[in-house]
Amino acid sequence: MNSRFLLQVNPDARASPPPGPDPAAEGTPGSLPPDADKSPPRAHKPNLGRLIKWIVLAALAVAALLYSTRNLVLGTPVSTVAVVRGDLVQTIVASGRVATPQRVVISAEFTGRVMAIPVEEGQRVTRGQLLIQLEDDDERAALAQAQAGIAQATATLRQTQDVALPTAEQNLRQARANLAQAQQQFSRVQEMTTRGAFSKSQLDEAQRNLDVAQSQAQAAQIQVRTSRTGGSAYVLAQSALQQANASRQAAQARLDATRIVAPTDGILIARNVERGDVAPMGKELMVLAPDGLTQVVVQIDEKNLSHLSVGEAAVGSADAYADQRFTASVSYINPGIDSLRGAVEVKLDVAEPPAYLKQDMTVSIDIEVARRNATLIVPAGTVRDIDKSEPWVMVFRDRHAHKQAVTLGLTGTGQVEVLDGVAVGDRLIPTGDIPIKVGQRVRTTDKARAKP
Repeated sequence: MNSRFLLQVNPDARASPPPGPDPAAEGTPGSLPPDADKSPPRAHKPNLGRLIKWIVLAALAVAALLYSTRNLVLGTPVSTVAVVRGDLVQTIVASGRVATPQRVVISAEFTGRVMAIPVEEGQRVTRGQLLIQLEDDDERAALAQAQAGIAQATATLRQTQDVALPTAEQNLRQARANLAQAQQQFSRVQEMTTRGAFSKSQLDEAQRNLDVAQSQAQAAQIQVRTSRTGGSAYVLAQSALQQANASRQAAQARLDATRIVAPTDGILIARNVERGDVAPMGKELMVLAPDGLTQVVVQIDEKNLSHLSVGEAAVGSADAYADQRFTASVSYINPGIDSLRGAVEVKLDVAEPPAYLKQDMTVSIDIEVARRNATLIVPAGTVRDIDKSEPWVMVFRDRHAHKQAVTLGLTGTGQVEVLDGVAVGDRLIPTGDIPIKVGQRVRTTDKARAKP
């Protein structure tokens, strides 16, 4: 046993101090060497912190290796969408503006100063409502003068019927009586002259009296005839009355023209005149959008012309009221094509326009050109080469991406009809940021998915 161990466990050695060095005892058996109280060298202990650090680094390296190779083992993660059955509507989307069939330009028929404007721009007006009042003093005076002319012509005509005609008839009766008397006097003088009782001069005087009586009778007859209805005097008086009436109508029309009124119901969309302005004849003073049929005019790409037909239903929305919809229908397709834009003009009737729909308002239109009920539908983003002759989709099956050719039908908003190639429930891999190759091993990240 080690002598040092015996000394440590010996009670006597602990009870008395160790003896000093004995030179004589050096080298004797059982004695300790001089350096026997020194501890022997210990073995080197490893650094525990450095060991833990290397273990962690190794674990991270293994984890990184596993993470980098996970897609090789488990497959590249992808999201999928299912093929479903539903209704699909194919639409043509276009934008345009609201337009009424016509615009009514309000202007003055003659130059005049504006006295009053009782309406404002944007106000709804009714037919006959006063829009602009011009000065009318001269027109009122002209109307009064024309009315006086009517009164005068009416009096002249009445005088012709009530006074001139009876007087002419009385004169005719008197002239006929004088003529009869002159004829009798001439016959008697002529007989007496034949007998020699009267001279030739007496016979000539009787002849003159007879001629005068005949002339007076003829004049009285003409006077009666002209004074009767249809006669020249009557016609002149009647013509004067008609002319006076025409003058009054012209004066009234000019007076009415000083009141510029709405020709129809509608909304004033422009006003270019103020009170006190001189309104020139024919200048645009206001613009009226009349009530009636409201239309939307849009420009549609000519490639969609084969899908359009009159009567197709559409849904529109104004940009200012995007959350509200109104219905419309195609009423006109321009037979010509705009060669610069490659577009065709299409007009749609809005049978029941909402109150917020204004003239020239920008609107968006979705024209329904076809509809399929209970058909297979896939998102348009899942179809590769959708604009080419051989479209295809990538199907998630057996944990791999498979290429599947499809036959497409209608194209809706963000959706496509599939006529052949897939079935309901098939999971399709859409085009995305991660490129997936045909045959590549993949795994779906969908939380709820069909069994692959």
